[in-house]
Amino acid sequence: MFDITIASKHGKEANYEISKIFVDGFYHWLYYFSKDKKKLADAFSHMFNLDIFYVALSDSQICGMAACSDGKMKSVHLEKKRLKKYLGFVKGTIAYTVLKQEFEEKQYPFLIEQDTGCIEFVATSSEYRGKGVATEIITNIFRDTPYTNYVLEVADTNQNAVNLYKKLGFKEFKRVEEKHSKRSGINYLVYMRYIK
Repeated sequence: MFDITIASKHGKEANYEISKIFVDGFYHWLYYFSKDKKKLADAFSHMFNLDIFYVALSDSQICGMAACSDGKMKSVHLEKKRLKKYLGFVKGTIAYTVLKQEFEEKQYPFLIEQDTGCIEFVATSSEYRGKGVATEIITNIFRDTPYTNYVLEVADTNQNAVNLYKKLGFKEFKRVEEKHSKRSGINYLVYMRYIK
């Protein structure tokens, strides 16, 4: 139903389309930096490692994404200058500091073994939600990557995602209590594993 490819096949222009989906999917955490979704998409469009992002296309339009890394290679790389350009000096600096810690420096609370793929940044554009996009991307990742097991992190409050991952065969193996649950709206970060 959807054409699943590695994002780098689509060149640099894939960055902005992926960024729009990222902003749409994670807006409830990003709106502090700007209420303007276009501005946010411009600010974050530089950060994606297109060599490890998979995208779903429908009628040549990117409608979903997910990254799969070995746990060493980072899915994203933030540039402070770019964030400050679009979000302003103060909010750009805060975005860089907070999100760099969350996206680039954060360690998984368990050892990533050599044969493990880390699935991250799963998101679908709003008009394609509930149509099987994420399922197809993740199924394709299982088929096209060399790992024998996969891990991912999901918020306990994101019940739709938890249900999807369970349906795909993921099982919870660890949960970590969120320190700032009132601010983030998350009680626990749930870690799930799929074994081929």
